[in-house]
Amino acid sequence: MIGKLTGRVDYRADDHVLLDVNGVGYVVYCSDRTLAALPGQGEVAALFTELVVREDLLQLFGFLSLYDREWHRLLTSVQGVGAKASMSMLGTLGAEGVARAITLGDAAAVKAAQGVGPKLAQRVVNELKDKVPAIMAMGANAHDVLAAVPDDAVIDEATPAARRSKPAPKPAPAAAAQSEALSALQNLGYAPAEAAGAVSQAAQDMPEADTPALIRSALRLLAPKD
Repeated sequence: MIGKLTGRVDYRADDHVLLDVNGVGYVVYCSDRTLAALPGQGEVAALFTELVVREDLLQLFGFLSLYDREWHRLLTSVQGVGAKASMSMLGTLGAEGVARAITLGDAAAVKAAQGVGPKLAQRVVNELKDKVPAIMAMGANAHDVLAAVPDDAVIDEATPAARRSKPAPKPAPAAAAQSEALSALQNLGYAPAEAAGAVSQAAQDMPEADTPALIRSALRLLAPKD
């Protein structure tokens, strides 16, 4: 199983990148967001990968973080969601956007991804809504594991130092704040699905909020209504 690749970017197409790893070229299919985040031609990039094996086909799919890859695996566990549909959802919404849409039962947001119809979008929401909290809870730790290229990475002796890429950008603080807020609410005794829904709504209302602000807002949402 190929779990990660580090190599030079030979070229980028609309849906994939060719990585030259010590003279061997790997075609890795990526979402729009992942492709946009990769360095330029000739620079070094790293991707976590998922290998799809079929009778007549071998395909590699690439992700910038383990969190993204875990979401891909979860999405493709739904009947009717293939790798292409999963990449479309992750490319359109991002992992956090997918988590928020499923938690809030927003099938319309999922349907916004190209190639995802209303019935499939609703199935994704229905089948994954109880699994989202666990993925969100591991989000902060998973986001810390990025497919970054070490500063001293050497692909081959001919790779000039100037062409080595910088480490991948750190995850947005908002993702860690949501994960920490979710963990805090669960520690207070709230059910995982209930806590995830409140945190998702609070994050949607205040995209730049830190952990304490998210917790306060989520607690207000969870407070009994008169």
